[in-house]
Amino acid sequence: MAVVGLGYVGLPLVRALHQAGYRVIGYDTDATKINMLKRGESYLEHLGGDLAASLAASKRFEATATAQRLADADVIVLCVPTPLGPHREPDLSYVLDSTRMVATVLRKGQLVILESTTYPGTTRDEVLPILRSTGLKCGEDFFLAYSPERADPGRPDHSISSIPKLVGGVDDASTDLAVALYRQLASRVHRVHSAEVAEAAKLLENIYRAVNIAMVNEMKMLLADMSIDVWEVIEAASTKPFGFQPFFPGPGLGGHCIPIDPFYLAWKAKAIGRSTKFIELAGEINAQMPAYVVSQLIWALNARSLALRGSTILLIGIAYKPNIDDIRESPAATIIERLWSGGARVSYHDPHVPSFPPMRDHQIDLASVELTEQTIRAHDCVLIVTDHDAIDYELLGRTASLIVDTRNAMARVKNPAATIVKA
Repeated sequence: MAVVGLGYVGLPLVRALHQAGYRVIGYDTDATKINMLKRGESYLEHLGGDLAASLAASKRFEATATAQRLADADVIVLCVPTPLGPHREPDLSYVLDSTRMVATVLRKGQLVILESTTYPGTTRDEVLPILRSTGLKCGEDFFLAYSPERADPGRPDHSISSIPKLVGGVDDASTDLAVALYRQLASRVHRVHSAEVAEAAKLLENIYRAVNIAMVNEMKMLLADMSIDVWEVIEAASTKPFGFQPFFPGPGLGGHCIPIDPFYLAWKAKAIGRSTKFIELAGEINAQMPAYVVSQLIWALNARSLALRGSTILLIGIAYKPNIDDIRESPAATIIERLWSGGARVSYHDPHVPSFPPMRDHQIDLASVELTEQTIRAHDCVLIVTDHDAIDYELLGRTASLIVDTRNAMARVKNPAATIVKA
């Protein structure tokens, strides 16, 4: 078995394959990741430190940056990024480049599976022609399927083994083989009749969340203008035992899926002459949340006769969700840049992210500061962006003078001395 791309999707898959007893080749172009795995060092905090150590000690795992090693694998799974381009168009460069690499080593009998989230038709219309260019015939000489990743970083109760696996091939033989593989890993495999169905299902899952989060974000802004607490409203609505599922507002969407995937379908819709007004509107609402948060912070400062320019702001949490070190598409980056552009001085504390790593569209040279009374008192405002469990909210509540809370995190503190502004 071979896994191409050893990030948030690929490395958990390596673990699942290895635990199932397979020999696994892990391929990545990032030499740092390869060297860390060879040394048994972890670079994804939420997977735990034992994973890298156990893989390094195993004779059934090899980390490599040599593409030729993929020729020895019976199955090659592509787990590479699918970001957006500068105009919110799909960027399939990682998928296409990795497929071209596989084509250089493709041999008879191999099964290739794409797990990266993408628009319907990618596997058949983009990946298949590249593999066919080798002269080998799909369904006879090699096999091709799509099975979307369903990872949820930081959720130990959900793993590859516990989450049903969707599988759809470009032909029946390819689907049969992919189903047989994933039955060794997952407790349940749901077979669909084509790769396109599996691709569309993955997008529907994430668009469902994006649209509902946009709705509750819009409700938050509306209710705030009416002096109504959206968090209490959600709690009240959640008492209904049917017909309602709670979604919660925040400072903006993060992670590799929900902020990006809806635009994959929106782009595909335009390609076939359709529009996705509902999906695009949800994307616009979610994208404006960092600006809304900063506007609420400016209002809170103004209420204290302070201007944003020259003020000191302490961000709490820069990961895109609680209790992980993943900052992909985190709204914290946009918020920091907006605060900087307004003349504020910014620091951050995140127990999971010691320094701000490079991002595709942001270059922020900051390191996490220690959360102490002295640090808190040195800032005019504390802005809670990510509500990690490891944060001492009692300390914030009794030490800070002003807290702008985007996650309702301070609700857990009784009688805080700080002024709390929900944003």
